[in-house]
Amino acid sequence: MTIFIEQPIFDSQFDVKNVDSNETNELVLDGGFSMPKEVSQNGFATPEVNSFGHSFRDYNAESERQKGVEEFYRLQHINQTYDFVKKMREHYGKLDKAEMGIWECCELLNEVVDESDPDLDEPQIQHLLQSAEAIRKDYPNEDWLHLTALIHDLGKILLLPQFGELPQWAVVGDTFPVGCAFDEANIHHKYFKENPDIKNPAYGTKDGIYIKECGLNNVMMSWGHDDYMYLVAKENGTTLPSAGLFIIRYHSFYPLHREGAYTHLMNDEDRENLKWLHVFNKYDLYSKSKVLVDVEKVKPYYQSLIEKYFPAKLRW
Repeated sequence: MTIFIEQPIFDSQFDVKNVDSNETNELVLDGGFSMPKEVSQNGFATPEVNSFGHSFRDYNAESERQKGVEEFYRLQHINQTYDFVKKMREHYGKLDKAEMGIWECCELLNEVVDESDPDLDEPQIQHLLQSAEAIRKDYPNEDWLHLTALIHDLGKILLLPQFGELPQWAVVGDTFPVGCAFDEANIHHKYFKENPDIKNPAYGTKDGIYIKECGLNNVMMSWGHDDYMYLVAKENGTTLPSAGLFIIRYHSFYPLHREGAYTHLMNDEDRENLKWLHVFNKYDLYSKSKVLVDVEKVKPYYQSLIEKYFPAKLRW
């Protein structure tokens, strides 16, 4: 990997914990993928609880983890303004931070844990492979979807020093449009009252600066790993279908694909691609358990997909 530039350091911390296979209640499938026994060999059945023993995306459970998640969203909702997003897209859209292949980037994610996630505190590389292998079981002929699952969170490298070490609120968490009213479907909506954009009348209506059914591609989303990875994939000439790019860009847009908010901004192409995002979301969310993937066993398969859909080296 070649690093071209080192960005200013923000105050950001994360912990990496090891997975203890003795703590898992696992079912070993072919291909080296271990899954909880709640998951059927005939298809992916959503487990009832996450790796902490709580319901998935439970933002109200009393725990130190949940308190940290709420503080994360307080900072995110205050700081994600239209001007901030525009600045980040211009800066990182230059793709001048590094040059490396997709698998190299996957390995970098061993150093990252997402503090905004109430369901997972394991290294991100395991989550990527858990999602990808679960989809591969149920959709064996959709190889583009397997690869999309593998790479969907690679943008979280923005948390690392060599990519700027952006604060967590500028990289992870649920995403939402800026430049229009903040819908109440957003998690911890109350903290938007401190966002400077609230005072801008142009951003205060349902449509804001946008036109109804303008298409999500014309909407500025809060900055984070989703939009960054979308820019990396698109600008490096990936041959993934539009649905793959849609999943990468909007997989954290929970107010839309879980709550049905902001649909007035979607066009016909968005509505078609949203069907695939709904498929993907089940595997992205509910595969977050203490399961193990034999990385070396599945690596050749994913490397073949990378070669099919991406150049050997990408600009980041």
